[in-house]
Amino acid sequence: MEYRAFGRTGLEVSAMGFGSWPMSGDRYGPVEDEAAMSAVRRALDIGVTCFDSAPGYGAGHAEEVLGKALGNRRREVVLVTKCAIFIPPGSKTAERDGSRANVLREIDDSLRRLGTDVVDVYLVHWPDPNVPVEETFGAVDEVVKSGKARFAGVSNFTVEQMQRCMPIRPIDVLQVGYHLFDRRMEREIFPFCAENGIGVMGYGSLAHGLLTGTFTAETTFDEMDWRYRGVAFGQPIFKGDNLARNVRVVERLKREVSEPLGVPITHVALAWSLRNPVVSTALVGARTPTEVDQNAAATELKLSDDDVRKIEEIMADAGGMISAFTPLRIPNEEWE
Repeated sequence: MEYRAFGRTGLEVSAMGFGSWPMSGDRYGPVEDEAAMSAVRRALDIGVTCFDSAPGYGAGHAEEVLGKALGNRRREVVLVTKCAIFIPPGSKTAERDGSRANVLREIDDSLRRLGTDVVDVYLVHWPDPNVPVEETFGAVDEVVKSGKARFAGVSNFTVEQMQRCMPIRPIDVLQVGYHLFDRRMEREIFPFCAENGIGVMGYGSLAHGLLTGTFTAETTFDEMDWRYRGVAFGQPIFKGDNLARNVRVVERLKREVSEPLGVPITHVALAWSLRNPVVSTALVGARTPTEVDQNAAATELKLSDDDVRKIEEIMADAGGMISAFTPLRIPNEEWE
């Protein structure tokens, strides 16, 4: 396993991080908790050291499962969780609440579910359009000063929003979507992170399943699956004709890149994300030990310049990729 500096924190993290959202049981379909815990333990055994969760993943269920799975190995990892997105009791719709009171309440709930007295990184999950980012990030700073978190960060923030946070305290970590079908962060956000020593966690490394190579033009999603509407964080890559078009793109990536290299398409997808030096860790969800093993070897793949040129040529045919990143405009039901 490759390890990388986590921005200015002084920590190192595994190049492949473990994303616990698929363990929530409510957004990617049902999952067996025991299988999910086995996946976490397998990841630990092969050297994964970065584990990410959030209260919004299954109304805290992912945090509970992750905490149980880590058990007495908690101190071996960099544990990340978030605030300002939650699912009210009895509801299936996520809501944003970046108020100081909610942030200070959520950290205690997260620590209890995770079975720990401190998280390594505490992130604002999404900006709340009704609360100034200064209030939300100021509350996260309070959490760090109280000893309940070691480092502070944000997720899905624009450069302008991060600039407003910086006078409160330097941002240590940023988490944003980054994969072959979403390169919006390369324009402004990644240069800002590089300039300010901010560690970057890239989520959705397999394009939310598209880059697993298992989708077809006829693939449909259950109504409980967040991909049902066809939109992934503001990009309609699964919607209408875009799905069939993007499936063809993935088939070309398999045929013209991954197969000649003798590796699965998932390895190419992860290797491509990790090729960007600003990325500290690429998050991948897993619900079984087999999925962990299938993804882990990707950190050993190094793409050549010719490989990357071929990938760029193929990706030019993708559909639904937009350039604008507007986190405050994403409806609550599409925050995932």
